[in-house]
Formats: sequence, C-alpha cells, structure tokens
Amino acid sequence: MNKPLQDAILNGLYDADYPGHELLSPKLLRNTKTDKIWLTLRQELLTCRNFTWAVAFVTQDMLVPFKVVMADLAIKGVSGTIITGDYLAFNNPQVFRELMKIPNLTVKIAANNGFHAKGYLFDHDEWQTLVIGSANFTRAALLSNYEWALKVSSRENAALTKQLAAQIQQLEETSVSLTAEWLQEYEANWVKPVSRVLPKPKTASPITPNQMQTAALKELKALVDTGQKRGLVVSATGTGKTYLGAFAVKDFAPHKFLYVVHREQIAKKALESFYQVIGGERSNYGLLTGHKHQLNCQYVFATVQTLSQPDMLASLSQDEFDYILIDEAHRAAAPSYQRVLDYFTPQFWLGMTATPERMDDQDVYQLFDYNLAYEIRLRDALEEKMLAPFHYVGVEDYEVDGESIDETTNLRNLVAPKRVDYVLEQLNYYGYCGAKARGLVFCSRQEEARELAQLFTARGHSAVALTNEDSEVRRAEVVAQLESGQIEYIVTVDLFNEGIDIPSLNQIVMLRNTQSSIVFIQQLGRGLRKYPGKDYVTVIDFIGNYKNNYLIPIALNQDASRSQDKAREESTLPGLIDVSTINFSRIASDKILASLDQIKLDSLKELRQSYNDLQEKIGRPPILFDFYQYGSTSPLVFANNHSLQHYGQFLSKMGEPVELNKYENAVLSFVTKALLNGKRPHELCLLQLLLAKGQVSQDEYEQELRQHHAYVDRAVLTSVEAILSLSFFNIKQGKTTKKAQYGDQALIVHPNLLDYRLSPQLQQALEANAMFKKLFVDVVKTGLALNKQYDNQQQFTLYQQYDRKDVCRLLNWPKDVSAPMYGYRVDEKETPIFITYQKDSADKRNAVYDNTLEDGRSLRWYTRSPRHLDSDEVQRLLNSPQMKLHLFVKKSDAIGKQFFYLGEANIQKETVKEELLGPKKKAAVGMNLLLKHPLEARMYELLFAE
Repeated sequence: MNKPLQDAILNGLYDADYPGHELLSPKLLRNTKTDKIWLTLRQELLTCRNFTWAVAFVTQDMLVPFKVVMADLAIKGVSGTIITGDYLAFNNPQVFRELMKIPNLTVKIAANNGFHAKGYLFDHDEWQTLVIGSANFTRAALLSNYEWALKVSSRENAALTKQLAAQIQQLEETSVSLTAEWLQEYEANWVKPVSRVLPKPKTASPITPNQMQTAALKELKALVDTGQKRGLVVSATGTGKTYLGAFAVKDFAPHKFLYVVHREQIAKKALESFYQVIGGERSNYGLLTGHKHQLNCQYVFATVQTLSQPDMLASLSQDEFDYILIDEAHRAAAPSYQRVLDYFTPQFWLGMTATPERMDDQDVYQLFDYNLAYEIRLRDALEEKMLAPFHYVGVEDYEVDGESIDETTNLRNLVAPKRVDYVLEQLNYYGYCGAKARGLVFCSRQEEARELAQLFTARGHSAVALTNEDSEVRRAEVVAQLESGQIEYIVTVDLFNEGIDIPSLNQIVMLRNTQSSIVFIQQLGRGLRKYPGKDYVTVIDFIGNYKNNYLIPIALNQDASRSQDKAREESTLPGLIDVSTINFSRIASDKILASLDQIKLDSLKELRQSYNDLQEKIGRPPILFDFYQYGSTSPLVFANNHSLQHYGQFLSKMGEPVELNKYENAVLSFVTKALLNGKRPHELCLLQLLLAKGQVSQDEYEQELRQHHAYVDRAVLTSVEAILSLSFFNIKQGKTTKKAQYGDQALIVHPNLLDYRLSPQLQQALEANAMFKKLFVDVVKTGLALNKQYDNQQQFTLYQQYDRKDVCRLLNWPKDVSAPMYGYRVDEKETPIFITYQKDSADKRNAVYDNTLEDGRSLRWYTRSPRHLDSDEVQRLLNSPQMKLHLFVKKSDAIGKQFFYLGEANIQKETVKEELLGPKKKAAVGMNLLLKHPLEARMYELLFAE
C-alpha cells in the first residue's frame, strides 16, 4: 500500500501527473446533484476497521440511514465512536436517545467549551482517512447544503495522522461517556435554541403557482383551448392539489363555478383555499351542504350527498355552472356522482385525484375522456419539496425455524412472539420523528392485523386493527385516537391505500408482500403530507422471501427502464430523492437480488401488461412517446427487445392493424434500433426538420443543432450523412461487402453538400402509409425527448452508458466496426477502450487480461496479444500527441452490452511494460490509465467495490 498511498498524496498535493487513487487521493467533497458527502462517508464506513467522529452538531434526520450501515457493520464486528457535545444546546435530547440505541457505537460528550469540530476519521488496516471541513452530521450538511470537506488519507506514522491521533486522544480523555444520567440532566436543562434567522415580515403577498402547478395549468389551458370538455389531474397527496384547482378556475374566470366533494369538511377547506387564490368579495363564496344552501354565490362548494338529491338537481338548470371541479375524482363512478355528471352541461369538467388506479375496476380515466392533463409524480413532488422527506429502510424479515417469511407462511408464524419482538425491536431501533410514534402498519391478512394489534398493545405499544369490515365512523374514531396520541399504531390490510389523510404519521411499517408498484407507492404516500414538527417519515419494510421483492427498488426509484442491471444497482446502492434516502440492509438486498434473478423485467408478458395499463389510462393504443410521457415503461425497452424489430411489430402482437411493406419495416427497424436511444440528437434533429419542411439547407440544420446545444463540426456532419444514408452499416468482410442490416436505401439525399432532402422512396412511403408515418414520427419525437439526459456539447456524457456500436457512431467513424473491436480500437486521434472489470469465468479469452483498478484512479490495462512495445498500434497509443483515450467500463458480462463512460484517460508512461500473459505466455503491453475525472463515490461502489 505504501507506493499507491505515496503517489496518491503526491497527486493530490504536489503534481497531478502522479497516479491518483479513488480511495486514497486527497479530494474536495461537495454536495452535487449526483454526489453527496454522505455517500463518501458511507463508503468509508463500509470499508473501515473502526472509526472516530468528532462532530459538534448531530440531527435526528440523518440517523436512519446511518443506523442501516451500523447494523450491517455490527454483523462484521466493526464499531466506532462519536464525540459530540452540548455547544449552543443545538443537539436535541432525542438525538442522544437515538444514538444510544446503536449497540456498536460509543458516544462521548466533549467537555471543551465551544466544541465546534467537524471531523470524521476512519481507520483502515494500512492507512487512515480523515474527512474534515464545514459539514456537521446533519441531513442538510451531508445531502443538500453548500459545504466543503477535504478528504485526506495517510499512514499512521505520518505527521498529520500523529497530530490528529493526539487531538482525538486528548478529546477522548477529557470527554465523558453518554449515559442515561447525563442525558436526564441535559434534558432537564435543555432549552430549544432560538433560530438566528429573522422571521420574514408577514405580508399579504398573493399565492402563486409553483413550477409543477404552472406546467399543469398550461396543459389544462391547452385542453380548454382545443375544445375538450373534460380533463383529469393526478396529484399526489400533499402536493397542493386544491390550490392547483383554484389557479385553474382563476385562469378560466367562470361566470359560475361548482366544486363537488364527498365530505363537508373538505368543501369548507377548499372554499378557504379558493378564496386565498382568487380573492374578491367574501360573499361570492358559498356552501351547498346539508346545513347551508348558498346557491346564489359565484363559487359554490358542495357535498355530493346534497347536490345529487333529485329535488336539488331539479332546482338548478343544466347549464347553471360553466366550470365544475370534481375533487377525489376516483369516487366519480359512484351513483351519486354519476347523477351529477349526467345532469350538468358545463363548458369544462375538471377531475382531481391522488389515486386514479381503482381496485374496483372502475375506469376513472374514461369518465374524463382520457384527457390526463397532468400527473405530479412522487419523485417530482419530493424534489420540489412539496412533501415531507422519508427515510426508507428495507430490513430482512424474521426467520422462523431457519425459514424467512413468504407468501405461504402460516398465520401462526406471522404472529409468533419472537417475530413480534423482532418487529418491535426494529421499529424502536430505526425510530421516528417526534416525541411519540404515530405509525401505520400494513400486513397481509385481517386475522394477522387483529392479532398483531393485540400483541403490540400487550408489549406496551398501543395499537388498533382496522379492516374493511369496520364502518366509516369506526375508522374516523381510530384515526382520531392516533392523531391525539391515545394509540401508537393502526394495523391494517390495504385499507389506507387511498382516501385517508393522517398528516401526523411519522412511521410507515410494511409487514407484507409487495403486490404492485402502485399499491406500494400509495401506502408509502400515506405518511408524506407535511405536518408541523415532522422533518421526515421513517418507512420500515420487512423483506421476506417474496417473489415480488424486485418491485420494491423499482417502485421507490420510479424506475421505468425495466433494466435488470438498473434494478440491481437500485437494490444494492443507497438511493436519494432530494434529501429522502433509500436504504437496504445487506441481507434484505440479497433477497431482492434473488427475486430479480427469477424475473425477466422486459419480457413480452411484462410489456403486454404495461401496454394494457397505459391504454386504460389514455383510452387509446399507446405509442412510444406515451410511454415516455407517462413514465410507465421506458420506450427503450421496446427498442432493445431482441424479438421486436420496432414498435409496430409489438402493436401487431397486441391486435392493432399495422400493415407495413419490407422497406417500411427496414426503415422503422433502423430508426428504432440505431437512433431512438437519443445518445446524440444530430440525426434526429435533421429528420425532424425534414418531416416539417421537406427540404432544409445546411445552415438551417446547423442552426437547429445549436438550438439543441449540440456541437457542430465537419466530422459530425459527415457522420450524420453516413448514418442516414446507411453506408455506415455496410461492413466489408473479406472480399465481399455485407449488406446493411437495415436495407440499402438511404433515408436522405444531400446533393452537392447543399440542401438536405428526404429520399424519394422515404417521402413516398410517408405519404402513402399513415401508420408508417405515425410510427416514424413517434420514434423521432421520442428519441429527441430521451436525448435530454445527455450533454450534447460533448461526444459522450460522463457516467452514461454506451455499447460498442454507439461509440463507433459517436466517434464519427465512417463504418460500424463494433463487431471485431472487442476491447479497443486505436484510431488516428481517438481510441475507445472497453473494460469488463469482473471476469465471469477464468476460461474466457478476456480473463487473462487482468484489467484491475489496482490503485483507485488508474486502471491497469493490457493490449491484445501478441503485441510488443514496438508494435504499430502501441507506438501510436504512446506517441501520438493528439490521441484521446475514452474509457468505458462495466462490472461484468452478466449486465449486458452497455458500458459506463468514465471519461478520458491518460497513459502513465512509466508504467508501460511488455508482459507475458496467460497459460501460453503471449506477449502484451500493460499500462496504467489515469482517469481525468476522479470517480464519484457512487460510481466507484457500483463498478469496483467488492
């Protein structure tokens, strides 16, 4: 370790030409969109022998993900120490109580006056790593604030390490252990610090729509402007649905407006919200309920029970209201709502709901003419800070007689005393925000719910079971008991998926199999409404040997890719949505991975189900852009499916009339397989322009590319022409030329380098076959939408995935030489290098090339054999001054053909060496490749961690 550590220190503090090291090189840590200080601390925790942290401030909202790591470390026998203090009384007494729950953690209280340290020390066998800077152990500091922290590694005999060790020893000697007695005294004298941020003066500033509401209003206006009569908005609970409705009504400016809901309390709250947004005379707002009939007002807020009475409807004209809003629109299939919908004839009906997916097979989308104007998804709402953050923890369920809980487990085992004790231990360990638990427990059976409630209560955690056998009155009583603190838990079976609002919930407990992503998110969402004093919600999911475990990371991350590789990543690495965290214990992660191995996410069966679900939502056969827009399944899943040439073939399998000739099939296959991925916009931009104009000049085309912030040069223009003429795909094999797999008819013509035009054959096909045109336009539009995730000013985007064929195209090479490329290809100015880090089999040809990340920031890489130092390609690699090396890495062959782009790399000349490899001792040249961009912690863990 001496040499890599020495080089790493010299690289970071003396000269960047020395080889760096991801784990050892000095590094400035910050919170960025893709990397967080916490991820580095977590990585250090998982690889250290022990640790000592000296941090003045600790907040409870960062302890849940920390506890997950500590639980895994406890299994490995790793422990640590945190030295904190009482400076400025910042640390809440509850923080100390939570820290005391961690068995492999020693907590000490610094006696120093003004203790304000922020340092994290990790002891590895051969070196120590220090992270020191501005970041306390708080959620804001480690996940979102603008912070700087310097990470430095050194040996125990280094001067810096000795200084630090002396300081820590002095701190420990003068600190006192955290005990129940110390905490009791601290709590008795603790006064919550007064915020130093001066409150903003209260003003009567108007309420304005946020970014997501603005987008929804634009879509609603478009529906109205195009003469549509109905529209539906899906907005997660707590995301400002009522205000959005008020903004929409204000924009429409109706002569008379009607708001319909099922409860008087909701109607009254809505009236106040509308008044705040629209303003005007208070007398313009009235109620239509069992107690009040204020029908002469401009804005009427009605309960459906009163409004739907035959006498009441008869007293109103059918065109009484020109705008009607149905809140909780998932209830609109009920007879009372149907009478209202059948009677009135407003200019526009607006439906609003948080849960459009009904368990009773009623089609809410159909009721609103399949006009889904906007959908505010959970991830977007969390990133917009519209909801309370959550900390999700996936832990392994209790094992009974060596067997984990599964779908067939006997009730006796589900309510076994040892399982109940284990569940309560986990709930206590991971805790909740606030002084008292207000939890919602989802289990699998009604008998289980009733038994668990009794067992929880008998163990000092008062709980009540609620099932669909309980009346609305009973449900309301029990919810009131939870909110008032009379009980700690409601135990239920899918009863609270939708429609029940308990803002004070601070713990969601899942003791059942995940049946669907929709239900999972509905249950998670029960606890995310903001509430005074609620900084976060703890979500504890007990993961047994369930076949549907694979749905959990997919649902949490709202992952539409249907990629096995992506799901594995989400199952093993911590997830972040703004400051919400997704964490799996090691054993729970293994159970999810085992479930993933039993399912093919992108099978035709799965695609059929996704297609049917989306068709039900939009009321027509979906096209690729619909899948992109509604986020149910990535359009790329259809493109990457080996049994499909293009989406038209899939539509045929679904019974849709799609008639295409051989040429049209070939063209759709080309644009789908080669261009839909959107990895560069150049070809798609040109096709979109030509579809709109028929003929464009090169200047117009270049201007369009700049509109997409895409780079433009002669090489890429030549490449685009080679791609769209299909000459790129004509590969010479021996004495013959293999015909392009997509046919041999160019899609464009570009005579004399002047104007671009669609080829006559393509133009004729577009004019003659409406279905072909629809599918062609759909691919172009969807590909440009998918391109938004790429940096178009560069050939490749850091940490995005590419296969060899993508790389040949994006390097502007004239031919697709991906098939014979294997590990690399030395071109005149650019060399792509593809490295599979883990070899699946020692027998494979590439297994003899030990392409290891042996010192963190540089990879040991070998040419193919036989090659010598004086070989032509080796000399070009070493001595071409303009040569760019592009490095692409994947963890193993099991994850498919896609490689992550890690950026450009430089050859460390002093490491170049001719070596004999493999059993036959063939010559190859080895060298270290130094990454220009040090790896982010997440990418290091994904690709290189054991």
